[in-house]
Amino acid sequence: MDQATRRDFMKGAAAVAAAATVGMKPAMAAESAKPTKFSICNETFFDLKWPQEKIFQFAAECGYQGVEIAPFTLNTDVTKISASERTRLRKAADAAGIQVCGLHWILSKTEGLHLTTDDKAVRQRTSDYLGELARFCRELGGEVMIFGSPMQRSRPTTMSLVQAYQNATETLQAAVPVLEETDVKVLMEPLAPWETNFLMDARSAVHLVKMVDSPNVGMMIDCKAMWAMEPEPIPEVIHRYKDWFGHFHANDPNLQGPGFGELDFVPIFQALKDVKYDKWVSVEVFDYTPGPEKLAIDSIRYMKECVSQVA
Repeated sequence: MDQATRRDFMKGAAAVAAAATVGMKPAMAAESAKPTKFSICNETFFDLKWPQEKIFQFAAECGYQGVEIAPFTLNTDVTKISASERTRLRKAADAAGIQVCGLHWILSKTEGLHLTTDDKAVRQRTSDYLGELARFCRELGGEVMIFGSPMQRSRPTTMSLVQAYQNATETLQAAVPVLEETDVKVLMEPLAPWETNFLMDARSAVHLVKMVDSPNVGMMIDCKAMWAMEPEPIPEVIHRYKDWFGHFHANDPNLQGPGFGELDFVPIFQALKDVKYDKWVSVEVFDYTPGPEKLAIDSIRYMKECVSQVA
C-alpha cells in the first residue's frame, strides 16, 4: 500500500462499538511511573526520501528518545535486510542517541501473508515471518511490534468471527517461541471498521490476547482509533485497559499529530500518569499536509506542554 493509498485508506466514517471488560487477568501492569518516553514513526519522513540516519538525527534534535520503524520503508521483505545493514542502522541510532523502540505496519506491502486466513500454509508463513520480524526488531534494539496491518488480518466475509479468532490465535501462538527467544512482544492494534473487520476495539484485542495466553502477545492503543471506536472518553479507556496495553500511539482524529486538531492531550497524559504508564508514547501521523518537519517539531512541543500541566 503506497503512501497516498494509505492516507486515503485511513479516512471514513467512524462507528461506535460498546465495550465492557470483566474479570481480566492483568498482562502488562506498569509498576511505577517514569518520565514520558517520546518516539516518532519513521514513515513520517518517507516522502522526504531521507536516509534513515538523518531521520534518527532529526528525531533526536526535536527531543524524541525513540523512533518506531515501518519495515516497508527499508525493504518490503525483512529477510532481505542484510546483517551488515542491520548493524549499520543500530549504530546510526546509537550515534544519534535514539532507541529503535519497535516496528509497526509490520506486514504492509508483504505478499502471501495473513493472520486469519483458513489457508494453513499461509498462516504458517505468517508465523515464520513474524519470527523474522522479531529477530530484526531485536537486532535494532526494539522491544515491540505493532500489529496494525489491516489488509493482512481482516477476515473473509464468509468466515465467522469465532473462526477468525481461532485462526489468529494459532498464527500468533506459532510465533511465540521466537518472540520468547528474542524477548519481543507483538501488540495487537484495534482499528476502525473502515480499516478492518477484525479487532475493532480494545475489548476485542484483549479477547484475542487472552486466547493466545502468552506474555509476548499483548495489545496497544491509538488515540484516533479510540476516539472513533470506544464508547468512553480516551482517559477512561486508558484506565480500563491499564493492565493490558504496552504501547501508545499519539495522534489527532484529523489524522495529523498531537496538537494539530481539537483533541486535548492534557487529560490523556494525566490518565497515563495515573495508571503509571512508563512505556513509549509514539507519534503516528497519516495526513502529512503540514509537512513532516513541522509535524515532528510541533507534536513533541505540544506533548511536552501537556505533560507539564499534569498534576
